[in-house]
Amino acid sequence: MSAEIKHDETDNKFYTVVDGSEAYLRYLVKDKNTIELFKTYVPPELRDRGLAGDIVRKGLNFAEENNLKIIPTCSYVATFIKRHKEFEHLLA
Repeated sequence: MSAEIKHDETDNKFYTVVDGSEAYLRYLVKDKNTIELFKTYVPPELRDRGLAGDIVRKGLNFAEENNLKIIPTCSYVATFIKRHKEFEHLLA
């Protein structure tokens, strides 16, 4: 699936809306160099479309582009990084 993933810096999330439902990755700014990725959510009706992976990838790319380290307290994000070793260098 190729949904448009947006970044809402005010609400600290990466998200997309598909068929009126929102899937997202929430984060906390820990300090000027670190963000904590703490919750990935995809509503049941949107699952199995690859949205979670797309959203997490967008968040990780944002961290990389902005020289941020990440703390993956969301189990999905931690598993994603284990499967996609190219993002391991972002770990705090």
